[in-house]
Amino acid sequence: MKNLVIVESPAKAKTIEKFLGSDYHVMSSFGHIRDLKTKDISIDFSNGGYKPIYEVPSDKKKIVSELKSQVKSADKVYLASDEDREGEAIAWHLAEVLGLDKATTSRIVFHEITKPAILEAIKEPRTIDLNLVDAQQARRVLDRIVGFELSPILWKKIKPQLSAGRVQSVAVRLIVEREREIKNFKYDAYYKVTALITTAAGDALTAELDTRFQTKKEAMTFLESCKDAKFKVADISTKPAHRSPAAPFTTSTLQQEASRKLGFSVAQTMMIAQHLYENGHITYMRTDSVNLSSLAINTAKQEIVEAYGAEYSKVRRYTTKSKGAQEAHEAIRPTYMSNHTIQGTRQEAALYDLIYKRTLACQMADADIERTQITLTSDATPYKFIAVGEVIKFDGFLKVYKEGSDDEQEQDLKILPTVNVGDILTYNKIECTERFTQRPPRYTEASLVRKMEELGIGRPSTYAPTISTIQAREYVLKGDKEGFKREYNQLLLSKGKIKESVKSETVGAEKGKLLPTDTGTVVNDYLSNNFSDIIDYNFTADVEKNLDKVAEGKANWEKTIDTFYKGFHKEIEESLQQKAEHKVGERMLGTDPVSGRPVSVKIGRYGVVAQIGSASDEEKPKFASLKKGQSIESVSLEEVLELFKLPRTVGEFEGKSVTAAIGRYGAYLAHNGKFYSLPKGSDPLTVTIEEAEAIINEKRHADANKVYKTFTEDPSLQLLNGRYGIYLCKNKVNYKLPKGTDPATLTYEDCLKIMASSKK
Repeated sequence: MKNLVIVESPAKAKTIEKFLGSDYHVMSSFGHIRDLKTKDISIDFSNGGYKPIYEVPSDKKKIVSELKSQVKSADKVYLASDEDREGEAIAWHLAEVLGLDKATTSRIVFHEITKPAILEAIKEPRTIDLNLVDAQQARRVLDRIVGFELSPILWKKIKPQLSAGRVQSVAVRLIVEREREIKNFKYDAYYKVTALITTAAGDALTAELDTRFQTKKEAMTFLESCKDAKFKVADISTKPAHRSPAAPFTTSTLQQEASRKLGFSVAQTMMIAQHLYENGHITYMRTDSVNLSSLAINTAKQEIVEAYGAEYSKVRRYTTKSKGAQEAHEAIRPTYMSNHTIQGTRQEAALYDLIYKRTLACQMADADIERTQITLTSDATPYKFIAVGEVIKFDGFLKVYKEGSDDEQEQDLKILPTVNVGDILTYNKIECTERFTQRPPRYTEASLVRKMEELGIGRPSTYAPTISTIQAREYVLKGDKEGFKREYNQLLLSKGKIKESVKSETVGAEKGKLLPTDTGTVVNDYLSNNFSDIIDYNFTADVEKNLDKVAEGKANWEKTIDTFYKGFHKEIEESLQQKAEHKVGERMLGTDPVSGRPVSVKIGRYGVVAQIGSASDEEKPKFASLKKGQSIESVSLEEVLELFKLPRTVGEFEGKSVTAAIGRYGAYLAHNGKFYSLPKGSDPLTVTIEEAEAIINEKRHADANKVYKTFTEDPSLQLLNGRYGIYLCKNKVNYKLPKGTDPATLTYEDCLKIMASSKK
């Protein structure tokens, strides 16, 4: 063997090995081969420094041994990890652990895994960029310092096993603040007026009044004035407009669009994009650059001209606006524009299709639109009705792709019927509908990424792990919010008569939004009061800028950490000395009318709990778990006192008592030593014995039908009935049945074969 190429992923190794001849052997390091020790802070603070103490973890010792063996027999070693700071650090760790000379070892980088890119990189190797390594080390050390020094304070002040992170805590703050904005939002009412008007040709024209009324009285007065009104077409204005395509994808915009159009989570998008990159289908997926190579622009132009004609092509060169773009190489694009589709999973094909169409569209002509506005006046009122519509004269890039929107209300404008200036029109009906101002929406994963990017918090490589971490720590949950019923007034003028009605609507319902948990809220409030710098948006963005300066060789990494650490460590010491009368996050609600003891709510070991009494009382305090949907901030004394009526005896069934209670995982029924979860909408305080019987019987029926088939050869092997059909299970490990399999005909030997070939 003459040449050894080391990459960080097995899939990448497999793809690259296809492009290099027999003189090259490609191996994978399986990510980082060395990291900070897990048991302690692993930073040497002696002599005022911040030297990280690394170790090769036990699960990486075998691969390190294999790499060392291969390095000895190679004439030349190429380090080919990813082209960003993380990849540079992986290359540096490899050089350190494998005993390679960092001054001479060849470091090769490429932003796409194609034969030309790999061969070009091999031809032009460079050395390891120590500035990028220092920037990555600085981030790692900063995050370790924050985690190791701040987390124990949270254990002491709030509850054990909590943790804090430099960027994650800021992300939680955004979500908590948005939730409070929503909670404190005051809805203002107004009346929106629309008219359905009939043209001379009998066509319908919908127009909106150019003002909104604040009160029902004003709206009624307006309708009274319009009873006998005729409307005149006072003006028709037609203006040309252009719509331009969106720039090609960066990490952030890909995450947002994949969420809107494909329903992917941020982490899911990055995982699928990683597969596409490693299999040579797209360029590197961690980038904040919108730049495209000349080759990509030219091949896109060729595809557009061939498919749609020269008039659809428009060469566009995009430049990255963000200062200090961390990965200023290229936007995310297909490696070969001639590949309209790819072979892969359904999700990989869908994401590739999105990237392909966005890249193609950004090199296409503007869409030409004709916007028309019809103005209607009447002697009966000084106000005007306006009808707006648009017609696409030339579709341009819209032929291929239209960018999604977070605005759920956004709708395409309509085409208007033909009218002429001076036409006299009659109204069919005029509606004054009570509307309300809209509160800010909760964040989705994608809109949180956009906000973090706007504030300069995090970088392309950190968005997905940050959002995954705050959910894994249960500071934030992704879930649905039920809406609430709201009544509104509607006044309808038709045939000279005004009809009043009160209607109702469900508003505020949201799906797949990020919601702060009580723990997340309490941790956020504690950090806000005691470590304001850590969750200050500008401060966090400045830290990112300083890390960028380190990457550019304009700042020393240890001095950058030192500036942060001196102030932070002082705050840590001050916080340790503070003594509080109440536990952090504890909220006093009042007094129990029966015992006269104080009633409070706080974070307990397994979630939020209500408490009657205190630890200093002779009588032990009583505890009760809050119901789903109740929170520390909003639960009332009356609601909490109700909880202490649990566990509650519901009645008797089959000669045994049935009780209702709330546990760690929600409300449940207990009967004859078995437990039954209460379904959504059932309240343990009001559930009846009849409802309880139905829940118990339903669960028994489901359990009885769960086992589809057993095997005498091995009782632990079963075919079970699940929510998605029948599956194979052995010792709590599940196996999917191959498509087209008839479970009724499966033998024991068939099952063993399925288990052997299936991924567990």
